[in-house]
Amino acid sequence: MATAAKSPLSFTVNRNAAPVAVADRTKVLADPGFGRVFTDHMAVIRYSEGKGWHSAEITARKPLMLDPASAVLHYAQEIFEGLKAYKLADGSMATFRPEANAKRFRDSARRLAMPELPEDLFVGSIDRLIDIDRDWFPTVDGGSLYIRPFMFANEVFLGVKPSAEYMYLVIMSPVGGYFKSGAPAVSIWVSQNYTRAARGGTGAAKCGGNYATGLVAQAEASKHGCDQVVYLDAVERRWVEELGGMNVFFAFSDGSLQTPPLGGTILPGITRESLLTLAKAEGLTVREEPYAIDQWKADAESGRLTEAFACGTAAVVTPIGRVASADGEFKIGAGGPGQTTTRIKQKLVDIQRGVAPDPLGWVHRIG
Repeated sequence: MATAAKSPLSFTVNRNAAPVAVADRTKVLADPGFGRVFTDHMAVIRYSEGKGWHSAEITARKPLMLDPASAVLHYAQEIFEGLKAYKLADGSMATFRPEANAKRFRDSARRLAMPELPEDLFVGSIDRLIDIDRDWFPTVDGGSLYIRPFMFANEVFLGVKPSAEYMYLVIMSPVGGYFKSGAPAVSIWVSQNYTRAARGGTGAAKCGGNYATGLVAQAEASKHGCDQVVYLDAVERRWVEELGGMNVFFAFSDGSLQTPPLGGTILPGITRESLLTLAKAEGLTVREEPYAIDQWKADAESGRLTEAFACGTAAVVTPIGRVASADGEFKIGAGGPGQTTTRIKQKLVDIQRGVAPDPLGWVHRIG
């Protein structure tokens, strides 16, 4: 089990002078939903060209003051991450593989010509914020604190060049389950009109623009009664890539697992990587190989494909029960959670919440 990181910058702590009343907070934490409620504080670090990272603080969560000519509003230099804090059996708090999020944050920054935040600052800012707002942990079953680190360009100028100034912030939200329907499995709409990414683009970066361009496809999925959209490759419009906000896995009757290879067009999910590691440790055959949408349908109908699931930080592991498109639809297995999906999800969740041993040091204890 990893221990909390020490940051090279000293964080000034300015506590919220008007925190949410205890009674109001208690009521909210019993049923927080997802991403609608936020804790009392946020972490802030500034960057200036020539000065580097500076002015680290924990302060009251409040609106930001932005000049109308701030670079992010015009040229979209913005990246973000998503991870969760869990409460362990002994009452302590922990995050799951935050150093992996820190690395992906640096990779995203590099792709968008932004300064790279050191791992110790990334992890240290999260540790401090969790420690101060630990009373915001939700009481709902399976709850967690969803953590959103993000960075954006805030130099005041109009001109196409990398900004000389940036703000890095961390906010937190107490959350319950991600999907509102509560169904045992989600339904997927195959997007045939839109693609998510192409080689050389920003598919492997976690930036807001990737999600903005996917909103119209998600709306199309919702219109057809589906929970999520799945994208095909931008060249042949044949190969399954990923969902709107999650990676995808396929489980077969021979006990093997398959997931599309990264290749620069798919976000390298930390949950995805963790599941690959756990599956291999269990002796499962795991392939990172392309999988065609017509093969998905044929395998589901023949019974060769027994399960499919989506994975990501917000939803963890979610069974896929139905796949629909303009050409029709097909069901996967019995249309609900399968044995492989259930087993591998439980193994991951048990490690995250400190119920099972953590031989790989993935759990990062705080305090």
